[in-house]
Amino acid sequence: MMIKKYMPIAAITLFALTGCQSSGGASGAVAVTESPTLSATASAAPTAPAPTPTAAPTTVPNKSTSSSNVSMSTITAVRLADAKSGWIGGKGWIAHTNDGGTQWQVQYQGAGDAKQIFALNGQDAWAVFGEEGKLVNTKDGGQHWASVGQMPNAAFLHFVTKQEAFSGNAHTVDGGVKWTKMPVPEGTVGDAYFHDAKNGWAVKQVKDAIEVDRTQDGGKTWKAVLSRKSAVAPTGAVIRSAGADDAWVELIGESGMTQTSYSLFHTKDGGKNWQTVLANSTAGGGPAPGFQAGDNTGPKNTGTKPGPLYVVSPDVAFMGGQCPSCDKPNSVGWTKDGGKTWVNGQESFTGYGELLLAMADANHGWLLTNDTAQPSVMYTTTNGGVKWQKAHTFDAPK
Repeated sequence: MMIKKYMPIAAITLFALTGCQSSGGASGAVAVTESPTLSATASAAPTAPAPTPTAAPTTVPNKSTSSSNVSMSTITAVRLADAKSGWIGGKGWIAHTNDGGTQWQVQYQGAGDAKQIFALNGQDAWAVFGEEGKLVNTKDGGQHWASVGQMPNAAFLHFVTKQEAFSGNAHTVDGGVKWTKMPVPEGTVGDAYFHDAKNGWAVKQVKDAIEVDRTQDGGKTWKAVLSRKSAVAPTGAVIRSAGADDAWVELIGESGMTQTSYSLFHTKDGGKNWQTVLANSTAGGGPAPGFQAGDNTGPKNTGTKPGPLYVVSPDVAFMGGQCPSCDKPNSVGWTKDGGKTWVNGQESFTGYGELLLAMADANHGWLLTNDTAQPSVMYTTTNGGVKWQKAHTFDAPK
C-alpha cells in the first residue's frame, strides 16, 4: 500500500537548513567518480578518480573590519572552534572572532555567498562559497586562506582529519582536492551521512513506511535498522552523528500555511533501539513523517517550522524552531539525555531570515538571526540555551 499523500492548504518553500541541501553535481577542477546507486546488497566499491589539475592556491591576507569595505550584514554560515573563537561568513567574506563575537576581523573576501564553514580546530578550517561550491581552507587560524578546489555537492561538509572529509556520500582523503562517491541505497531521500569511512546512514521510502538504513562497510552493503509506517512520505532528511553507532535522523514532511511538519529520531547503539525525540505535526503541513494521521505522541519543538539541528554528543543536541507568523519567529530547544526528554527554551528572537546555530559544547553556543530589513544579531549562551545574551549587532542590510 502506498503512503497516502496529505494535501496541505498552501505549499511553501522550506527555509534553508544547515546541512539539508540535496546533493548535486558541480563542474570545475575537482574530479568526482560516480558510482551507481546500489541496493541493500550492493557490493561494488567506489573507484578512485584520476588526478585533475587545480589552480595554484591563492592566499588572502587578513583584512580588519575597520580597514575593509566589507558590509557584514546578512550572515549565511557559522562555526565555532571553541566557546570564544570561531568564524562567520556572508556575501563574499569570512570573519573571525577571539572574544565571543564582540569584535570581528574580516579574513577573506571572494565571490559568492558563504554556504558552509567547518572548523576542525582553532587553526584548520574550511569554507564553501557560491553555487559552484568553491572550497577554501586555512591552516593558520585564518591568517591566510587558500583555494582548494570545488565541492561535489551541497551536502553537509565535515572533516574528521586534516585530509579526510565527507559531504553526503562524497569522500576525500586529500583535503578536498579530489572526491569519490560512496554507494548509497536506491531511493535515498535527501543526503546520506557518513560518520567515517565505514559507518554511514541513509533514509528511504519503502511503500507506506519510512526506512533508515545503516552501512558498516563504506556503503558496499546496507541494512534496514528502522522502519515506521507513515501517513506521508518525507520530502527531505537531515542526518547527524556523534559516534560510529550514533545517529540523529530528522525527517522533513509537507508544508502549508507557513508551517512544515517534521520529526526527529535518535539511536546510540547502531539502530538496535530508537528514541522519538520530536514529533511536530502541524495543521498546514499535516502529520509528522513516521507517524499516522492523528498520532500526536512524542515531544514537540516550538515554532511551526524546523530550524537548524546541531548535535554535540550522543546525549546532547539542540534544534531551532521558526514561526514565520510570530512577532519573534526564532527559538531554540534541546535534549541532554539522548532525546528521552526535550526542553523548549523560554526566549524568542526577532528576524524573519535564516536562523543559524552553533555549539562549542553542551553549555556554550552562538545563535544568529537574519532579516531583510533589520541587521543580523548574534547571541551567546553559557548555560546550554537557558539564557542568551546579545553579543553583536552587524551592519544593516543594503
